[in-house]
Amino acid sequence: MNTTSRHAFDVDFQGHRLQADSIYGSKGHVLMIHGGSKDREAGLKYRHLMAELGFGSTAFDCIGHGETGGELSHSSLISRTEQARAIADRLGSQLTACMGVSMGAYNALHLSKFVPLHALILMVPGVYHPAAYRVNFGPEFSTIIRQPRSWEESDAWQLVSEFSGNVLVIAAAEDRVIPAEIPPRLYDSASRQGKHALLTVPDSDHSSVWPALQHSPQLCDKTRCLLMECLTPT
Repeated sequence: MNTTSRHAFDVDFQGHRLQADSIYGSKGHVLMIHGGSKDREAGLKYRHLMAELGFGSTAFDCIGHGETGGELSHSSLISRTEQARAIADRLGSQLTACMGVSMGAYNALHLSKFVPLHALILMVPGVYHPAAYRVNFGPEFSTIIRQPRSWEESDAWQLVSEFSGNVLVIAAAEDRVIPAEIPPRLYDSASRQGKHALLTVPDSDHSSVWPALQHSPQLCDKTRCLLMECLTPT
């Protein structure tokens, strides 16, 4: 069987059909949560990489994105977490890890409160003030998150400290979207119960981590090793 073939399915969620697909692997299964301006296609290269390492994955389009469609203004951070939880419920016990990118990293942290996971991968991670969590995307949400350094009071630090599994934080060295202090603070806040690592990708911005990795065979090999170490249960 082609280990990178994608098997499509959908899940009913509050009047929407969340469009998703899975790639199968024998070593574990990773739920992917995309960022606030992307869809599930954005993480496909990482999914293929994980498949090469033996790990399956599932990705879905959040409401307001990709094939799921719908109005983004009808969604919120908490809705995205609940959407991910609906997909996780469908996957059941095969699910072992979650990879969240940008906004999706915050959803991954919240998901870890409800779903037993061995590992979290937080890539170019966005974190938010708790006041923004239940507010629909739109002007009010933007006002909250644009308050200077509002992220300092995020509940993300507590969430990652309470997570007992492995944590890999991947940062872009030239990220102009995510404040530079966030990735190392997540790393420093992570529980020491599991393995944890911080990878800062040089010469990359918020949207160019993958191309930057391809320019350095050594860095690509290091990334593969860190992914394997993180995703393999302790």
